[in-house]
Amino acid sequence: MADQWEGGGAGGGGSLKFSVLALVGLGGLFGFNAMAYEAAYPMTEAGVCEIKTLPAGVVLQAKSNREYFSENNGLFRRLFEAIQKNQVPMTTPVEAGMRPGTMVFYLDAKSAQRQDLVLGSGVERVAVQERVVASVGIRGGYSKESFAENSLKLREWVQSQPGWKGVGEPYAVYWNSPFMIWFLKRSEVHLPVQKR
Repeated sequence: MADQWEGGGAGGGGSLKFSVLALVGLGGLFGFNAMAYEAAYPMTEAGVCEIKTLPAGVVLQAKSNREYFSENNGLFRRLFEAIQKNQVPMTTPVEAGMRPGTMVFYLDAKSAQRQDLVLGSGVERVAVQERVVASVGIRGGYSKESFAENSLKLREWVQSQPGWKGVGEPYAVYWNSPFMIWFLKRSEVHLPVQKR
């Protein structure tokens, strides 16, 4: 956590559907949150901008030819079906690329070693390298407007950091189910960076 800035947060099929709704219902009833699952890396606090290093790992990735927000949770459903079918534990967060739409789900250490995963159409296994990103923490709904607002805030923050520069496109990081009530949701926007 090299650099930080604190400010106001911004941001606003049968058995599968039943399983997701049951999970969400139980989560709301008992107050489950993102920390109930193994996390691939630490969450950035709401309203904070920081530089952080993300570890290498193995992910399941779903892709679309469409823009992410036009998918209406279709990418999440594909990944959820894959982890349910293979009895892979849930982890957090998921990462979402915007154009084209992508979503990745981190495999826990044990599942990352498995060679017997059966993946459906449009889901692939990918190894990711360690990455350094600028991150802004967000509390509130997962919307296109929130992503755009926080992407701009993050780019401006990175430009104000003398030792860093952005080197890619921003992407979203979601810590909660898409079905969680909006004002409890936590998310981030990440921008890949490197030292000047």
